[in-house]
Amino acid sequence: MKNILKLEELAEFILGVLIFSRLSFTWWYFPALLLLPDLGMLGYLINPKIGAWMYNFVHHKALGIAILVLGYYEQNQGILLLGTILFAHSAFDRMMGYGLKYEDSFENTHLGRIGKTAK
Repeated sequence: MKNILKLEELAEFILGVLIFSRLSFTWWYFPALLLLPDLGMLGYLINPKIGAWMYNFVHHKALGIAILVLGYYEQNQGILLLGTILFAHSAFDRMMGYGLKYEDSFENTHLGRIGKTAK
């Protein structure tokens, strides 16, 4: 089952790349901005509850999709880029096994444990 989920996330990541290819930005923007949503982890410097909330907010695919729709409606390339990066990054993270976080620790995700504590 885990491999099927990873293939689904790969397909969504590829969709993000295809959407990006339709934008007016040069190719290097995509890899340069792809890890930017991980700044949501900075909340863990305060405490795990705020960290999980910030991380989950930035990594929720509905946020990326909503921003994409807004960018399409407004015909704004910058907003489209933001939505594409958020969507593609979230798919990439889940493809790599990093799920949405529970409030007790960064390692406890909806896809299972990650890091040294994973089994």
